[in-house]
Amino acid sequence: MCRHHPAWFVVVLALILPLACGAGGDQSTGDKLVVKPYEARDFSRLKGMQGFSDHALDQHFTLYQGYVRNTNLLLEELTQMAREGKTATPAYAELKRRLGWEWNGMRLHELYFDNLGGKEPLPKDSLLMKKIEANFGAYEAWQADFRATGAMRGIGWVVLFEDQHTGRLVNAWINEHDLGHLAGATPLLIMDVFEHAVLPDYGLKRGEYINAFCENINWAAVQARLRKEGK
Repeated sequence: MCRHHPAWFVVVLALILPLACGAGGDQSTGDKLVVKPYEARDFSRLKGMQGFSDHALDQHFTLYQGYVRNTNLLLEELTQMAREGKTATPAYAELKRRLGWEWNGMRLHELYFDNLGGKEPLPKDSLLMKKIEANFGAYEAWQADFRATGAMRGIGWVVLFEDQHTGRLVNAWINEHDLGHLAGATPLLIMDVFEHAVLPDYGLKRGEYINAFCENINWAAVQARLRKEGK
């Protein structure tokens, strides 16, 4: 026999049942989390940027897309080899080592493209400016050090890092994507100084490329990467 309940009971029951039945997404036993492959991001907004030809940018975008594709391929292959019990093989070891190269090639390019396309200088009263002045004495001193790091012989990346433990800022050199990262530090500003970034527009004149980079920094994107104070 049906039993009548007061209206408030029906409302409460309606709120509780979905949770009890697992309607909370990840908590549901009937749901299965799916790890999706990485997708190349669209940075076409940079087209027309002063100091960077569209041809050079198109080539750079294509190179970046290759890193995304190879990262996905490596992750798939490593997962399959692990399922097949092939983790003790030389092939597995080499692919595992290669992952750092492809992954960082993907992520560093995303950070690099994201911190380009700006037109405004770093605000003098911003937190980042204050941190730069505290760590380097003056903005000009920081920029001179950043430029000098980029002018070093060799190929790689120049990165302004923030130590997540102390907040200290350091300009560092990353070689070959996966060598030179500072553990526990967050990349704030990234400049690519591989040949593919410099040669198409500037040939061997790396200094002119660095000038163009510095004139197009998206400081809003850089500041958004700062750690939140008190955390």
